[in-house]
Amino acid sequence: MVPDFTKYALIMLAAGIGVPVLAALNAQMGARIGSPAVAGAAMFLIACVTAIVVAASLGQTSAFARLADQPRHLFIAGLLIAFYLLSISWVAPRFGVGNAVMFVLVGQIIAISVIDHFGLFGARLRPLGMTRTGGIVLLAIGVVLAQRPPT
Repeated sequence: MVPDFTKYALIMLAAGIGVPVLAALNAQMGARIGSPAVAGAAMFLIACVTAIVVAASLGQTSAFARLADQPRHLFIAGLLIAFYLLSISWVAPRFGVGNAVMFVLVGQIIAISVIDHFGLFGARLRPLGMTRTGGIVLLAIGVVLAQRPPT
């Protein structure tokens, strides 16, 4: 049995690998058809169908009925994923997939630091100390350095 930490880390590593692949594929589709918005819509349709199939296969379709009772602010997540997909599809062909994803990563580092530090959105409270702050700064510097053009 794989320990939970390892299992979760591997799942998220795979998701992380998928982000630049998604960006590159959707950017290419948007460029080929002349519309990042339509390419994004196609990806959302595929994602929606996939999520419904997974929910059905896990016997979780009754949860759809509980959506109407949820606080409206929780649905902002849908707007955020739409913004990500549409912006990466439009920016990546102009700025480069690596550059686009690099700034996404730096933005994620900043956001997770604030969310964890203040325990926002029900996240576990993890205050920023000197060690964690230093690690985050080094991670951000590493992301930027990894994307710099060769000299």
